[in-house]
Amino acid sequence: MLDFSIGVDLGGTNLRIAAISTDGKMLEKISLSAKLELGRDHVIDDMCAAIRQLSDKHRPGGAFLGVGVGIPGVLDIEAGILRKSANLPGWNDYPVRDEIERRLGARVFLNHDAKVAALGEQWLGAGRGVDNMAMVTLGTGIGGAMILNGKIYYGMNGMAGEFGHVTIEPEGVPCGCGNRGCAERYASATAVVRMAREAIAAGRAPALAKAAEADAQFGAHTVFELAMRGDEEARRIYRRFGQVLGILLAGLVNVLNIDVFVIGGGVASAWDAFAPVMFEELRERSIVYAATAPADPMGEGASVGPHTRRKTVITRALLGGDAGLYGAARLPVV
Repeated sequence: MLDFSIGVDLGGTNLRIAAISTDGKMLEKISLSAKLELGRDHVIDDMCAAIRQLSDKHRPGGAFLGVGVGIPGVLDIEAGILRKSANLPGWNDYPVRDEIERRLGARVFLNHDAKVAALGEQWLGAGRGVDNMAMVTLGTGIGGAMILNGKIYYGMNGMAGEFGHVTIEPEGVPCGCGNRGCAERYASATAVVRMAREAIAAGRAPALAKAAEADAQFGAHTVFELAMRGDEEARRIYRRFGQVLGILLAGLVNVLNIDVFVIGGGVASAWDAFAPVMFEELRERSIVYAATAPADPMGEGASVGPHTRRKTVITRALLGGDAGLYGAARLPVV
């Protein structure tokens, strides 16, 4: 008998639903398009239909424990309401949890997508077996979350972990949050494209200009590929990326002094381009990291295990895009 819960990862483009057993086995996953243009009720109906399909199919093998949903935006977690989300236009002040519970008649737990991704990595990924960890997600912006004493840390009103809006450069690049010089303006997919476009406009990046002209979907991954092929301007962009991420992490390490910091999100795939500079900045700027760094932070000494006691481990996420599904499925259990 495998008791199970269902995890949901709802984004602005994709809707994914998975049945996951209490011992961490993914029983089945359904991937759909989040058809936001048809309205929020249509999206919730699609979600609930997939949840019913999975719960009915796997219930004979064990007890169905409930549903966890990871969602981007500003949440009132206690009330189960999405207050605002740039990725889900028209969903402001929408009672997501109650709408799903009303349709399903099952327990539903709503949480922020970055926080459930961290919970997934702490359960089965790079932070497995560690009670205290932080996760920094590098995507369109920078997300973040903390697991302290084995539990998600929310802060006063659920907004703890806004690592992307830590000021790195006073009077720097304007940010959508209203501040200037936020970390995510320099160390995110959006930031990489901005710096590439600026280099192209300045006439100092012919290879980037050629790539941008040839590819309508020109993005951070293209810049990464050029950096790994030795293009100096692309390498400069990722050095700046790594520098800023190192400054951000240095502050987090000094303040939190916890075991593990996990770097996830789509842009984490560019690790080889930004991580060397990131670790240089960490050693220079964090007294705590300088005293507790593994001998080889990018090698075997950077993995989590008994030999890393009293070491500050900074490592890549292991679960990829499924971290949020595993974390969401964990919400009804913990």
